[in-house]
Amino acid sequence: MTFVVTESCIKCKHTDCVEVCPVDCFYEGPNFLVIHPDECIDCALCEPECPVDAIFSEDELPKDQIEFIEINAELAEIWPNITEQIPPLPEAEEYKDILPKKHLLER
Repeated sequence: MTFVVTESCIKCKHTDCVEVCPVDCFYEGPNFLVIHPDECIDCALCEPECPVDAIFSEDELPKDQIEFIEINAELAEIWPNITEQIPPLPEAEEYKDILPKKHLLER
């Protein structure tokens, strides 16, 4: 099983989760983070660190976020690895409660 970053992360990109990941399985895009499913060890350390509740265990993923399993897998193959915490996006506070926002995902 793996953890999945979902739509709530888009335009926020808090990296508290990156800082606690023991296997460095996060990858960074312009306005979103993803978890590489083959690298995640299902430790669950990242989930409570996300201030916008964007990270879920694959088996607890809300039905309307199922497509993010594939999105995480696809983008983790092309985006660079991120291993240290950085500041969230400047617009993070403005977008933290906005859904839907999948259309804002920059690939």
